[in-house]
Amino acid sequence: MKQIFKISFLSILLFIFFLSFNLLISHIIFADDLTDQINTITKQITDLENAINPLKKESGDVQSKISQYKIQIQKVESQMTDLTQRLVDKEADLEIQKLLLSERVKRYYKNTKKFNPLLLFFASGDSSSLLQQYAWYQSIIGQDKSNISQYSQEISTLNQNKINLQNEQAKIAKLKKDLEDRFGFLTNEIQKAETYKAQLSQKLQNLEAQRIAGLGLPTSAAGTMSCVDDRTRDPGFGTGFAFFTFGIPHHIGLNQYGAYGRANAGQNYHDILNAYYNNISFDHRSGITIKVNNSNEVNHGNIIWTGSLEDYVKRIYEVPSSWPSEALKAQAIAARSYVLATTNNGQDSICANQYCQVFKTDPKGGAWDQAVNDTSGEVMIKDGQVIKAYFASTAGGYTYFTTDVKWTGSNPGYIKRVRDTSGDINSFSDLFSKAYDKDSKCFYAAQGYRAEYNKSAWLKPSEVADIVNTVLLYQKDSSLQNHLCYKNDSSNGCTDTWGSDQVKTELKNRGGNPFNSISSASVSDWDKSIGRTTTLSFSGDNGSVSLDAQLFKSIFNIRAPANISIVGPLFNIEKRD
Repeated sequence: MKQIFKISFLSILLFIFFLSFNLLISHIIFADDLTDQINTITKQITDLENAINPLKKESGDVQSKISQYKIQIQKVESQMTDLTQRLVDKEADLEIQKLLLSERVKRYYKNTKKFNPLLLFFASGDSSSLLQQYAWYQSIIGQDKSNISQYSQEISTLNQNKINLQNEQAKIAKLKKDLEDRFGFLTNEIQKAETYKAQLSQKLQNLEAQRIAGLGLPTSAAGTMSCVDDRTRDPGFGTGFAFFTFGIPHHIGLNQYGAYGRANAGQNYHDILNAYYNNISFDHRSGITIKVNNSNEVNHGNIIWTGSLEDYVKRIYEVPSSWPSEALKAQAIAARSYVLATTNNGQDSICANQYCQVFKTDPKGGAWDQAVNDTSGEVMIKDGQVIKAYFASTAGGYTYFTTDVKWTGSNPGYIKRVRDTSGDINSFSDLFSKAYDKDSKCFYAAQGYRAEYNKSAWLKPSEVADIVNTVLLYQKDSSLQNHLCYKNDSSNGCTDTWGSDQVKTELKNRGGNPFNSISSASVSDWDKSIGRTTTLSFSGDNGSVSLDAQLFKSIFNIRAPANISIVGPLFNIEKRD
């Protein structure tokens, strides 16, 4: 009973979470600060996973117990069969023993009528024989009575055992039925939770796309490559630091500029696609109608275009037609696969912009048309299903699992990590020279800017010190996160934001030593196999400190001014004097 109450309470908590989630989503649509929205939903996904995990564990435990009870029932049934046979045998033995006793008692009483103890005094040689015969009858009858009593006791015990087994069988069967009902309930609850989690992940993906749009970053290689090299921009305040990300979101699947580099290196389109997707094969699809809507999501808005799968792909504007034909063919197959997986083979409508893939109602023509014709109907599949072939402009030398960039709750089996280079990497310099997508303007860029500093992403030494202090304070007490944002946003949990002076005071109160200014900052370690910055080093007026790079990135993205952001796992720090 206690366990059932505990499980029910978890379900109630999960239900409350679902309710709050619906309210949250309706509110988030109107929120302004996309970074905080993304942080909020990421936390909601984590909370939801924490709520689902106990149910999954309990479901596994229940299933295990059901299996155990099935085994117990089988054992009891086997014991019942054995016990029933033993009862039949014992009852038969008892009947035989009763018949023997009955015959012996009859004979005994007949003989006692003939037997007179006085004869023992008058008899000669027969007296000893008579006594032995009398004693023998007494002994046999006594033994028969003892046997009958023993059999009766054994039968009584067996009958009681049978009753006990029947009761135990009924009890186990009821427990098994209750657990099967509970297992069905848990399975349903987990399914509902996973559905909500998928909705959260989709919302997070949409918000990430909105944030990218707000930064002016192109998600496709055909877009205007608006990334600029801040190393050439003077913010006007002297010494400063900027945080340069390798590549731009989302670093998953086909690296479009990587495909460009691989095609120039002589790789064909199958080689290119196999480089970016895991365990795929190629198949053909035809006779499918595609519908395009005017929203930012799948199956929303109004239908603005309808046509065949091939006519749809001819209207995709993701990469320049001037690119090598093998890169165009790889993109055509990726676009064809993506639309089929996204729309459930044309049952749903797809949006026409970067939130899905860039589409225009007029055919692109030229070399793109030829690439579409050359790969007509060709798609990528895994386990018999067309894959959702994610792609993006520039990976910055590395592609990632979806979980690496917190894009979805789980990683599809066809998405893989790729060190997208032509040789080994031992330094950032190697990456600049060997990455297949090195020709992209967004290969290495600082993202975001402030208009008052020549539209650059450079930060003053005191501003970097403030972010470092904020990370140190967070390490002391993570519950203070709502005070550490760049600005107040109570709708997303950022209330009573502390300025740099209060952050210093709070850090001192918790035994920390804050910085007033940073004089040097660098990447002291990074994982060259998967492309992830791991450790940062900072020095200033209060000594030196090493910080976890991914934690620093998380705090940076809520603390850095304006929309200045670190948008990928691999980043570097530049200094200008």
